[in-house]
Amino acid sequence: MNVRFDGKRALVTGAGKGIGRVLVKKLVECGAETIALSRTQSDLDSLKQECPSIIPIQCDLADADSIPNALRDCGPIDLLVNNAGIALTDQFIDAKPADFDKSMAINVKAPIVISQIVAKGMIERENGGSIVNVSSKLSIRGFQNLSFYSASKAALDSVTRTMSLELGPHNIRVNSVNPTAARTKLAKPLWEDPAFAQRITDVIPVGRWAEVSEVASVIIFLLSDFSIMVTGSNVLVDGGSMANFVL
Repeated sequence: MNVRFDGKRALVTGAGKGIGRVLVKKLVECGAETIALSRTQSDLDSLKQECPSIIPIQCDLADADSIPNALRDCGPIDLLVNNAGIALTDQFIDAKPADFDKSMAINVKAPIVISQIVAKGMIERENGGSIVNVSSKLSIRGFQNLSFYSASKAALDSVTRTMSLELGPHNIRVNSVNPTAARTKLAKPLWEDPAFAQRITDVIPVGRWAEVSEVASVIIFLLSDFSIMVTGSNVLVDGGSMANFVL
């Protein structure tokens, strides 16, 4: 498949690191005019050096009230990827309400606010569009010390399905990708820990963690017209781990 987004404009949140950073580069390669949003200006600066054509936006998505102003001058968007997220770890018994609020604010509320802004523009232009929310396998399966993260991603999956129902008549498709553990720089201490890494790979039939580029490639597919009849789906990128029922 030769995916091209010439004449399309894309917005990626959480663009400074990991999946978002790789995705921005792929979108630029595919011809999309790409807006990269991150809370960290230094990440945007280095990304701009690597991809001079991007339009950087600095915004902390924990502050929902700042989002409309940050996107005020970004212009029409055809492709949206709500990738920014946070994973706060703690045992359930000790987990703090403030951490729940922050998890929901960044992982659920921010994608809702951004999608509302972008979808309104799509509806007004009557050109349709595609939205991808980056969720997690842990929206379906529990994992120790990540109760708030899992809850927020489950909520994001639910919102994704409802968005697809309401926006579908406007030719706007909405899906999520739900990766297993990926070899991001943020997760490097985990996948370089032999015991922890083996614990994860033991339940993944293909026997390894996902590469960031592999997740980004599925997002590109969902954004493209090659997936024109795919909407309301939570697409696992998990090497078969959810098919592996472990007693």
